[in-house]
Amino acid sequence: MLLPLVIDTFLLDYHLGHVLLLGLIVSVLGAAPLKSQKMIASILAVFGVIFLVAPNTTMPPTFILLGVPLVLIGALLWTMSD
Repeated sequence: MLLPLVIDTFLLDYHLGHVLLLGLIVSVLGAAPLKSQKMIASILAVFGVIFLVAPNTTMPPTFILLGVPLVLIGALLWTMSD
């Protein structure tokens, strides 16, 4: 009976930006053993677009602005890959 209250108070501190950032980190770490620069570039670019189009009310503007460099870095990595 106390467990749902503990879980709820723990999850109230997080928002969509934290979930997307965790997904980005897990995706990059999952693709790292493949050693594919195009795979990492596409992951960064896609997450950058997701950060940019995420609703403004679900996360702070700093997470939305994180999308711009992610898209740029993803595009640069894609063009520099073999």
